Amino acid sequence: MGLLKQDHFICLDCETTGLSFETDEIIEFAAVKFTFKEKIAALETLVSPSITIPQESIDIHHITNEMVENSPPISEVYESFIEFAGDLPIVGHNISFDITMLQKAAERLKKPKPLVKNIQIDTLRLARLYAESPVNSLDALRRHFNIEEQGAHRAMNDVVVNIDVFKRLTTKFITTEEIIKRLKKPIALKFMPLGKYKGRTFEEIPMNYLHWAKNQDFDQDLIFSLEQQCRKRKKKQSFLAANNPFKDL
Repeated sequence: MGLLKQDHFICLDCETTGLSFETDEIIEFAAVKFTFKEKIAALETLVSPSITIPQESIDIHHITNEMVENSPPISEVYESFIEFAGDLPIVGHNISFDITMLQKAAERLKKPKPLVKNIQIDTLRLARLYAESPVNSLDALRRHFNIEEQGAHRAMNDVVVNIDVFKRLTTKFITTEEIIKRLKKPIALKFMPLGKYKGRTFEEIPMNYLHWAKNQDFDQDLIFSLEQQCRKRKKKQSFLAANNPFKDL
């Protein structure tokens, strides 16, 4: 790897029957090999799952059971995708979800975990670092950067948008190594991204909820932000207590 605008990347996206790593399956994946100057190659396929696609998932990605019934199973397309990805850095929005789904598919096929050595560049975390879009979903970022809409929430459409979003979010970096180094560190969030206080600043969240949330299985940025707020509150309380003129009465 060298200069960011000269390096090669893979952007990928999977559509699935649901969000469970244990019970849900991939029904479509798409990937594009690209540089900042051009799209070099693309791979896209529907996948026939062993389970029924629930309606709530169909409502999101519009992939019906009829659309995938004559598609190849994951066992027939898995190897071609892994070969396509090679050892290039993998770009994606919340990319750990897609890679974990692929790794779970590999487990079911009794194959080694794929992509474990590939560098992961998560555009969701880059968006948090950029911190100028009020919402960090891929579609919100598309609208924020005035990127052309590609249509329904399908894998290749998301990949095409994600590549453009990636380019916009990395304008301050010169090399790919700089991105990797920065993403190794946690990123402080401005707003709570989920739960009952979603969209609220961390300053607005009650202390008891902060303590509960920081012990949950959230991603490193959210845990860092929760712990940071707890430390600020504790420091403030200590300062107020130390400067209370009635503390010794």
